[in-house]
Amino acid sequence: MKKLCIWNAAATRIFGCSEEEALGNTLDLIVPDRQRQRHNEGYSKSMETGTTRYGTSLLKVPAKHKDERILSIAFTVGMLFDEKHQANGVAAVIRDETERFAEERALKKRLSDLENQ
Repeated sequence: MKKLCIWNAAATRIFGCSEEEALGNTLDLIVPDRQRQRHNEGYSKSMETGTTRYGTSLLKVPAKHKDERILSIAFTVGMLFDEKHQANGVAAVIRDETERFAEERALKKRLSDLENQ
């Protein structure tokens, strides 16, 4: 599994890990245990094929904060290639959707409750 080689201030804010804590670790740092096998299988397949099945789609998945809280994140991915056009990594642009997801869930529950009255 590829090691993290880029970590910025936004990643520290979202996941609670400093750059020093993150660099050199795998994404197991932020992937919840329940999703880890599926994530690793998808990552391996992307590295073998040089493609991702998600293309330019916005992905919405759970993630793990340093304090073990589960977050809701949204992100897009892009494949990285070496000079021989062999896949050698993935770049992701991530945003924390936890608060918005909780608000949306509460609104859906409220609507459902009102419809069932």
